[in-house]
Amino acid sequence: QVQLVESGGGLVQAGGSLRLSCAASGRTFIRNAMGWFRQAPGKERAFVAGIRWSGGSTYYADSVKGRFTIATDNAKNTVYLQMNSLKPEDTAVYYCAARAGSTWPTQWPYEYDYWGQGTQVTVSS
Repeated sequence: QVQLVESGGGLVQAGGSLRLSCAASGRTFIRNAMGWFRQAPGKERAFVAGIRWSGGSTYYADSVKGRFTIATDNAKNTVYLQMNSLKPEDTAVYYCAARAGSTWPTQWPYEYDYWGQGTQVTVSS
């Protein structure tokens, strides 16, 4: 099992920045890639960004390219999501997820095996 704990959410004005963190513990050797997803009220969970632990290859949703950056700290088993130039439409609960399989890139929730509890991000206009 892999346990994931997100932090860093909050309320920010449009144009501002936030950094989300996701600390992984447990059998962390079984995760090949990490992803961030988000879910707004009334909408399905959507892919935001992903990264492979080995090599650091990244992949982004078109809606966040150029504004969000995903990165890992392997020593801390932590993945980060730096969010800049935030927009009201970025408001959602953000989830961290871990994938054990080797296929890459992957952007569908069903392809990820472990999930955090989520952290709320609210962007005011």
